[in-house]
Amino acid sequence: MVQVGDLIHRGPHSAQVVDLVDRYLTTQPAQWIQLIGNHEANYLQPPVFAWPESLSRRHIRIVNRWWRKGTMAVAAAVDASYESFLITHARITAEFWASVLGGPLTAAEAVRRINDLANANADAVFCAGVMLHGTSAPDAGPLWADTMTELLPGWADRQMPFSQIHGHNALTPWRGDDSTVPPAGIEALVTIDADAKHESVHLAGGRLIGIDPDHRDTPTSRWRAFELIGTVTAR
Repeated sequence: MVQVGDLIHRGPHSAQVVDLVDRYLTTQPAQWIQLIGNHEANYLQPPVFAWPESLSRRHIRIVNRWWRKGTMAVAAAVDASYESFLITHARITAEFWASVLGGPLTAAEAVRRINDLANANADAVFCAGVMLHGTSAPDAGPLWADTMTELLPGWADRQMPFSQIHGHNALTPWRGDDSTVPPAGIEALVTIDADAKHESVHLAGGRLIGIDPDHRDTPTSRWRAFELIGTVTAR
């Protein structure tokens, strides 16, 4: 199981979720890979945004322990027989891939470079753009990159070296009557699995696959995990 971040603040019981995952990470560390989202990051550094719900001091210490010990990572990868996938909370932009990572050609190498930056607490990992500051940033990091304004413009003009799987945000609003309608102008690039709440944007060389079903205080009805068979790289 690879959980793509924003483990907390996506329902009314964040503390209980942290306790549950902490038990998984302690008793089944080879079977649960925890990635960091921007909401977990808000407890690792001075907060950059306010949220109505806050973790207790005990649960903040647990999340920080995951980070210090490397139990929680920024990136993982799956190499399947037909396609390679980089998995992060928000994906990496073309500018981040080229300028910050140096253009790795495999998802596994991208994982190593991203997690090395994270171990050094590099600012690039935590770099935010339009979702925090209101202004798009082509080099927005893997915790913050926005699909429409920061990912698509860069990758539209460049060959993707591998596909990417992400949470964070999607082009498709999963709630309401328009839940299966992608934004105008890119309909031909997007395929939607409304039952699973998965969205794929097809670009040259790969796909951007969104798997966040948009849980809030109440879960989105009908959703399922994205399943792959392949070799996992988590460090």
